[in-house]
Amino acid sequence: MPSSKVFSADDAIARIGNNAVIATTGFVQSCIPEMLHAALEKRFVATGAPRDCTLIMCAGAGDSKGLGTGRLHHEGLLKRVIAANFGRMPKVAQAAQDNKIQGYNLPQGIISKLYRSCAAGSPGLFSKVGLHTYVDPRLGGGKVNTVTKDDIVKLVAVDGREWLFYKATPIDVALIRATSADPNGNLSMERECLTLDVLAQAMAAHNNGGLVIAQVERLVADGSIRPKDVRVPGILVDCVVVADPPEMHRMNYGVIYDPGLAGEVRVTVDSLPTMELDERKIIARRAAFELPPNGVINLGVGAPDGVANVANEEKVTPYLVMTTEAGAVGGVLAGGSSFGASANAHAIIDQNQMFDFYHGGGLDLTCLGMAECDSLGNVNTSKFGGRLNGCGGFIDISQNARAVVFAGTFTAGGLEVAIEDGKLKIVKEGRARKFVNQVEQVTFSGTYAAQKGQPVLYVTERCVFLLTDHGLELIEVAPGIDIERDILPHMAFRPHIHKPVTMNPRLFVDGPMDLLADLLNQKLSERISYDAGRNILLVDLAAWSARKKADVVDLERAISDACKAAGRRVNAVVNQDGCRIAEDLYDAYADMVARVSRTYYDRMARYATSAITRQKLQDALRRRGLDTHVHEHAEDAYAVVEPELA
Repeated sequence: MPSSKVFSADDAIARIGNNAVIATTGFVQSCIPEMLHAALEKRFVATGAPRDCTLIMCAGAGDSKGLGTGRLHHEGLLKRVIAANFGRMPKVAQAAQDNKIQGYNLPQGIISKLYRSCAAGSPGLFSKVGLHTYVDPRLGGGKVNTVTKDDIVKLVAVDGREWLFYKATPIDVALIRATSADPNGNLSMERECLTLDVLAQAMAAHNNGGLVIAQVERLVADGSIRPKDVRVPGILVDCVVVADPPEMHRMNYGVIYDPGLAGEVRVTVDSLPTMELDERKIIARRAAFELPPNGVINLGVGAPDGVANVANEEKVTPYLVMTTEAGAVGGVLAGGSSFGASANAHAIIDQNQMFDFYHGGGLDLTCLGMAECDSLGNVNTSKFGGRLNGCGGFIDISQNARAVVFAGTFTAGGLEVAIEDGKLKIVKEGRARKFVNQVEQVTFSGTYAAQKGQPVLYVTERCVFLLTDHGLELIEVAPGIDIERDILPHMAFRPHIHKPVTMNPRLFVDGPMDLLADLLNQKLSERISYDAGRNILLVDLAAWSARKKADVVDLERAISDACKAAGRRVNAVVNQDGCRIAEDLYDAYADMVARVSRTYYDRMARYATSAITRQKLQDALRRRGLDTHVHEHAEDAYAVVEPELA
């Protein structure tokens, strides 16, 4: 390899000047150029240079204990940080909270895509991501402290619609990582679990006349890397540093190398551990009932990542495509130190391209954690309890998914529960409330989501809330839980309560739940019964969900089969108590109702206790010429189809 491109870590880092804008790669604990971070720390501690640098990064890249970008905490090294996550570098976060450095906390996908803006010489990026959150200039513009003055996020109007404009910051240095480098500096990533933004970062620094330093595991001969396997062409690379010792190039802080996560081999997923039946599994199980078959899913850290375990345990995984914002598509999502990667992945794409997919509405469902929630459905995960954590990809994902499930325990800090005879018992309440009067910071706007008609659930171990136009509504309660004893005293506000139903009893019994049958509507016919003597067809859709168009198709088929079996036109009563229809499916649902009414019904009536459900159904049906009143009570619906008994 030409000597002009092979450097020791110290010599490569010595080329970084004062006031440099440095972009670095890494996702949580994976794909971190540890040797470059260590050399940068070593140089600053020894010489005091480089000083007053700006650090730009997407997700957190460290172990939260001082490794990764956590090495860059030394006073004077950084003057400004633009990051999606601060939690992985707590001393840097503390410096920002103490007003010692400037700081911006922007959405991960925005930063990821801004690398491309920098590479293309664009002044910035237009996006709706961040509207009505703390990133919105009306709520702070993403600034994390009072010494941060410059506005890098602006509210603009285009054709009468609100957008945010994110200003691009030209990059001077890109610290990236790959597996192999050839004599021309071409880089391949065959032993990496993710590709992230290394190409966009390298291009951004190079096109700005800056410096690209690549940490690799090994040097290979010229011609060893096939052209299509080159992830970063050598024309963009200035310095190649071979990691020494090899531990400085670990796949992540918990794993030296896992060929299954690198896509080198396929692993047996049956070996994944089964979760213990506790509060975390109850939450994951309930969230799993929202999974749309053949849908594209994203899962957050904490309680949400248990959904992947439940899906695997229930043999549902083949019917879903799990993704991570880091770029993994399909397979079984990894947890712990390997979070962001996937075993048996279908594909690994660049992080910025994954966020294109997310921002454009490609996700059918996301399940995310929640630190705080208020009566309007606002959620905070970015700054709470005196800690600056950051939003990561939370805003990008939650604002654009077709449906959202927030998952977490009802209280935090010492919560203990017991499951006895299929009932939940609170043994010890958590010390901290999660349902507060007002969240400290708006990472997700419930009001904005309600305006858009985005379906949102809040799932805990003891109850489930639904986001409505008037805030949170309690819709499900666990067996054994008393609302007045176990729920309301531990909330800072009173949610709307009409007629909540009992959470599915299967959630609280150890053993398989037969979840797949529910998701594929295999037992939908059991919800339909026919009373030949009264000529009444009862369609019981209580707590049933239409997540995708296939669900509506399945329901129409089940109703049609039952009506054909009856052999005559019937009078139908439809119970839609607790039935939830995705906002973008109401018209398809109404079309289905029009078809079966025209073909099979003499008279029809439906009922639902929720005023919101009734209104939405009525509006959708009337748009199809069905002036159908949705009753509040079952007896009123039966009176329509049996007027002689009314």
